[in-house]
Amino acid sequence: MPPEGAAGRLGAARRRPEPDPAAGLWRDGWYGFARQLRSPNSGPRPAGAEIDLIVLHSISLPPGQYGGDEVQRLFTNLLDWDAHPYFDRIRGLEVSAHFYVRRNGELWQFVSCDDRAWHAGASCWRGRDNCNDDSIGIELEGIEGGAFEAAQYETLASLCPALAQRHPIRFVAGHQHIAPGRKEDPGAGFDWHLLREQLGWDAAMFPPGEASR
Repeated sequence: MPPEGAAGRLGAARRRPEPDPAAGLWRDGWYGFARQLRSPNSGPRPAGAEIDLIVLHSISLPPGQYGGDEVQRLFTNLLDWDAHPYFDRIRGLEVSAHFYVRRNGELWQFVSCDDRAWHAGASCWRGRDNCNDDSIGIELEGIEGGAFEAAQYETLASLCPALAQRHPIRFVAGHQHIAPGRKEDPGAGFDWHLLREQLGWDAAMFPPGEASR
C-alpha cells in the first residue's frame, strides 16, 4: 500500500517504475512505464465502449510555470486553492486524465485505461458525443499555443503504440478538435506532423489538415 497523506502519495509515485516482467506491459489498464498516482476523479466506462480515440491536452499550473507538482495535486484533489491567485479561478474543479507527460518526457498515470477519466467535458468526435466514454486522455505539460519539448514527443511516440496494442485506436485529436470554440489546447504550438512521422500512422487518424504540410 502507498504511504498515507499527500506527500507520501506523491513521493511514492515519483520513484522510477520498474515493470513486472510477469505482468507484461499492462496490468489492469495501468502502463508499466508510467509513474502511478491514482485519481478519485474517474468512473466506469459505459458497457460496450470502444476505446478508439486518443485526446491530447496541454496543462500547467499556474499557467506557464513548469516543474512543480500542482497538476498531480489537481488530479488527486489535493491542490491548495489558496497557494496562487490563479487557483481561485479553478477552485473546486474535479478533473483527471489518464496520462500526464512532463516537459522532460516523464510519464505519469492517474486513471486505469479501462476506466473513464474526466478530461474531455462536453465534446464530440467521429460522430460520437461524450468523448470521455471511449477515449484516452493525455495531458502535456505546456500552454495553449506554446511549443512542446522533443522529450514529450518521444514519450508520445512510445505511449501511443502501446495504447494501440491494447485498444483499437483509430483516431488522435486535440481537445481543441473535440470541443471547438470551448477549448484551444494543445494549440498551434503542437506539431501534429512530427507526431504522425514518429508514429508512422495514417494521416486519416489525425484531425483533417493537421498532420500534413
